[in-house]
Amino acid sequence: MLGRMPPSPEPDHTLRRAWRLTQAGSLARLKLIEESLPPPATGEVQVEVEAIGVNFADVFACLGLYSATPKGSFVPGLECAGRVRRLGSGVTGWQEGDAVIVLTRFGGYTTHLNVDARTLWPIPAGWTFEEAAAYPVQALTAWYGLLPLGNARAGSAVLVQSAAGGVGLNALHALQRIGAPPVAVVGSAGKRDWLIDRFGLDPATVVVRDPGLAAALDAALAHLGKPGFDVVLDAVYGAGFRLAFERLAPEGRYVLYGAADFMDGGRRPNFLKLAWRYLRRPRLDPLAMIPQNHGFLAFNLIWLWEQADRLPESMRATLALIVERPHIGATYRFDEAHAALAAIQSGHTTGKLILRSKLQSADG
Repeated sequence: MLGRMPPSPEPDHTLRRAWRLTQAGSLARLKLIEESLPPPATGEVQVEVEAIGVNFADVFACLGLYSATPKGSFVPGLECAGRVRRLGSGVTGWQEGDAVIVLTRFGGYTTHLNVDARTLWPIPAGWTFEEAAAYPVQALTAWYGLLPLGNARAGSAVLVQSAAGGVGLNALHALQRIGAPPVAVVGSAGKRDWLIDRFGLDPATVVVRDPGLAAALDAALAHLGKPGFDVVLDAVYGAGFRLAFERLAPEGRYVLYGAADFMDGGRRPNFLKLAWRYLRRPRLDPLAMIPQNHGFLAFNLIWLWEQADRLPESMRATLALIVERPHIGATYRFDEAHAALAAIQSGHTTGKLILRSKLQSADG
């Protein structure tokens, strides 16, 4: 239900609906409210939102487990798609009605928002708003982790953890385009079958994260004729971390961008369980990495939001490499945000989850 109706907005303000937390720490604090949005400031664009991408980071932010979470009240959401409705002073290259992909440093779970004009991109022809909202965070993550950090290239053997998730699917598209053979790790036999069918992957290179993972990884490497992985792309940081790291080839790079293994299905953090997992987390010895010639890199994509001048070129490179439409695993009404977040917590989803207000193409 909507929160208490605010006073009528000022004449030049926009009344919007938004999912807002008074403070991080519990999903139960996430409430749908109505509030006033001021006009876009200099260099900003106001967008009427049609669809919103749902990410693991949204859950971590709501629970207060994401280091970049704003202090106090905030609206979650890192990506969305919609139409330009108002332009701030100094903005060029956009006009009212343009269909746009939007990156935002939080604030996406809403019907209207003001964003830096440098964080907008045209929606590719023929894509729906849902597909556009599903693209930027996970495609950028796959591109940044594999290329600028992982240095993946033609012939590289690349291990992709959680390959049936949004980042994993984008990574598989990218690897197919550059000619790097992937080994895909998934959480269930059903996801394995789905991935093989969707991508035409060699069954010998798609493995399930289970007690037989070590042997399966060795078999996959032997099948590829590779001594080890040149790149590992990982958002799980769980039991398979050590197994994958030990199988890096010389000059191999392990790229970590998340810790989904710390996720559970509760509406608030279970700090005892988190503390136990933290104390038992995998640890690396940097001195041991020297003779092995291994590299470990970790990143949080929101860092790129703080380098706004780099975003246009980064997004152009991503769109040039990953041209496929995102796979939408499920769509939810805007008022079903809690159901969408619970679904992503479950770990049983494939592809991207979307909140949307209407179903239509970005071409109108």
